[in-house]
This record gives sequence, structure tokens and C-alpha cells, in this order.
Amino acid sequence: MEGQGQTGRRLGANSRSTQKVVSQLWTEAEMPQTQLKSLDLTGKNPLLPSSFHVAVAAQSTIACAALASTAVSALRGGPQRLVSVDMSDAERECTGYFTLDDRVPDVWAPLSGLYPCADGFVRIHANFDHHRDGVLRLLDIQGRPDQVDKPTVEKALSVWRAVEFETAAADAGLVVSAARSFEEWDSLTAAKAVANQPLISMDKIGEAAPIELPGLAREARPLSGLRVLDLTRILAGPVCGRTLACHGADVMLINSPHLPNIDAIADTSRGKLSTHIDLNKSTGAESLRALSADTHLFFESYRPGGLAGRGFSPGELASIRPGIVYVSLSAYGHEGPWAGRRGFDSLVQTASGFNIAEAKAAGESTPRSLPVQILDYASGFLMAFAGQVALLRQQQEGGSWHVQISLAATAHWLRNLGRIDFHDKTASLGLRKHAVRTASGFGKLTAMPHAARIDGIELTSERPSVRPGTDAAIWPTTNLGPPS
Repeated sequence: MEGQGQTGRRLGANSRSTQKVVSQLWTEAEMPQTQLKSLDLTGKNPLLPSSFHVAVAAQSTIACAALASTAVSALRGGPQRLVSVDMSDAERECTGYFTLDDRVPDVWAPLSGLYPCADGFVRIHANFDHHRDGVLRLLDIQGRPDQVDKPTVEKALSVWRAVEFETAAADAGLVVSAARSFEEWDSLTAAKAVANQPLISMDKIGEAAPIELPGLAREARPLSGLRVLDLTRILAGPVCGRTLACHGADVMLINSPHLPNIDAIADTSRGKLSTHIDLNKSTGAESLRALSADTHLFFESYRPGGLAGRGFSPGELASIRPGIVYVSLSAYGHEGPWAGRRGFDSLVQTASGFNIAEAKAAGESTPRSLPVQILDYASGFLMAFAGQVALLRQQQEGGSWHVQISLAATAHWLRNLGRIDFHDKTASLGLRKHAVRTASGFGKLTAMPHAARIDGIELTSERPSVRPGTDAAIWPTTNLGPPS
């Protein structure tokens, strides 16, 4: 599935343009065009302020993931059902809004954010202490890390050139991006590598017979009975797993007992099982192999090659579970000089030109972030979409499949959807009004419901959001089925 050229097309921000984008994604995935007749897209004008088609990206990727689930359902004997997605609902879901015990958690740690340098700006991601501490060491800032303030970091950065600091941070395994214009980004070899990669790479990696899928009751959610392993962190991958769980899959989140998490795990764990596995121990590897032997979809967001050194490369998983669909997410793609570089949505936005372009559209001089972390959300929904498409191909052609998606490729795709006039009149999103109360092991959780609707099916899960390590590393004997 290829993205469009560098200049892209200028699309209107309405449901008609979303229909065109969905049609293109569907066509490039080689899915039957007749299935598009079962999709209803509503809403015309975006609520979020941006000069990019953020609303279209949200609505189209959610729609593709939901429509693919009905295709999987039909393959398993389920009825053809109408899918609908409203643009405003899609935007609300992509805000990531949630509350715990009526409190909106802080999205960013105190030292995360944009900083001026000697010749521009850099964005630092310091939500995890080890990333924060590494940046402070690089800047030779002494004292207790939790007592350092932003002015101190800003002073230390004033003698650094932005790209030099970004490079030094990358060499140290940290997460920092220099703010670039589109022109500056396009001149990089890394950008050319991203542009030459498809939005979704889908490759058959081994021979296998079609896996026998469990039957589906007429009233069940589309993915009921399917098993999904979720080895992802932070946002894009977890959103993918949450989406599949919402559509009925048994999704098991695998966390390391040694790694920190962010508050958003309470929101993104909705509908999932959650277990601890330590891959540094032989017993942990054995547990993951046992789970993999009975899974249909395997999602991971390690840096390219990160799981291969632990015995869980796509080829190795295909040996453990012939016919598996293995989906990999990276920051900057699986090829090119930045393939191994760490990155998050905010950093990819900054590095690839979006923040400077958005600022210019808004008449501002300081780089401006997109209104939501759309690279994460769109990539997550694309992972859910592509994983299901690969599962359908596995059923039709056999084989094991490897799907690859990156935040940077999603950024390239978003950019090529075109631009609209920036508007600074943020319409009311009504987040509190639209949030729903859900069961949670983290406290009283209210969060945005999934934007997709499927006729005759309630897309909610009986499984509460639970803390990491709550469940044993074994698959349940029966699927929960549809909510009562």
C-alpha cells in the first residue's frame, strides 16, 4: 500500500473527502469494493484546529478498522452489517481524554516539551525518568533530576545547535527531535527512506495452511474468539489492541515487570487481559512461546530487530505458530538511517516538519503541535485494519504474514492528504459530556467511547481495564461473547 507523492492533493475537510480516503486505503489493501457500500460516514466540519486533515485521518482509519472487522465476521459466517463513523466522534476518541477518580491526569512530565536552542528548537520527551535523566546527563546538569526546572534546561540548551543536540541524544539512545521545516525534513536521507516505504507493508513470510477460526454466533461481536497478543507500549499499539478488544477479540497485553508505564494505560487497557512476562528470563520466553502457539494476531512495537534477539522475530513466530499474523510498529520505518531510532508521536511531528508548518499556518513563530497525537491514533487504527486484512489473506491464501507500519509513514500519508485553512475557533468537543464510565482496576475511569458503530452490535467489553500483571499468562477457555 503506497502513499501519495510529495505535494499531495488538496481535499475538503468533509465526509466526502473521508470517503475518498477510505476508498483509497481499501483499494490499496485489495479489499472488495462492494464492502464499502456497508459504510456510512457522517459529519462535515472538523472540530479541532489544524491546517492538516486531522479529522479525516481519524475518521478514515477508524472506519477502515471497523469495516475490516465486519469482513472478518462475514468470513466466519456472521451477517453483513452496516458500519458508521461520525467525524466528531472520531476526533473525540483521538483526544485520548479520560479521567481517573474525576481527575484529568497530566499528559506530560514537567521537563517534556519544546525548548529553544542556539539556532532553532528541540522537543524533549521526558515522561519516563530514564529518558529525562539521560538528557540531564547529556546537558551536564547536576543535582536531583526531579528538582530540575525548565529554565535550567533551557539555559543549558542555549549553547547547542538543534540538530547537534538531536544527534547526540539519538546516539545516547534518548528521545529528542530538532524542529524542522518540511523542506529541511525532505532533504534528509531518512525522510527519503520513509517516503519510499509504503504506508502499510504486508509480506507473506512462510508457508502454512489457513488457520481454522472459531465459529461466530450471530449476535457476537465480529472478532469474538480471536486471540491477540499485544506487546506494545505508550499509545499507538495500545490503541490498536483496545480497538480489537472492543470488536470482541481476546487481547492479552504483555508488560515487562521492570518497565514503567504512563497513566494512559488505564484508558488503553480497556477490554484487555494483562499479564507480566519477563523476556530476560527463560521462563518468560517459554510463557510467551506457549501463548503465541495459540494466537491469531501478534502486535509489537519494539525497535526494529528488538524482539529478534529474544527469539521472537517474525520468522521465529511463524515457526512457533504457522499462519500467524505478526504486526510491527516503529517510529521511523524499517529501512533507512533512522530505522533504529526511538521516537514518539510528538517527536516525529517535530522532526518531520509538521510543527513548523502548523505554526506558519496559525501565524505563529514558535513550532506548534498538532491538536492531538494523530500519528499515534491513526497508526494504531491502521495496525488494527492491516492486521485484519492480513488475517483475511491468511484465510484465503494460507501462509504466515508480517505487517509493518511506522509513525513516520503515517505522517507522510497525513501530509499528502493536503491542507486546509487553519481556524483558531476551537468548537466545543464536549469531552466530559461524551465520556462514558467504564470498569477499571485503576480507579473510577471515564473515557471516550469507540467512534465506530456496527448495526446490531454493542461495541463494548465486559472486561475492565486492569493493572499490568493482573492476569495469568494463559488464554481463557471461552470468549466472553457479546455484552449482556
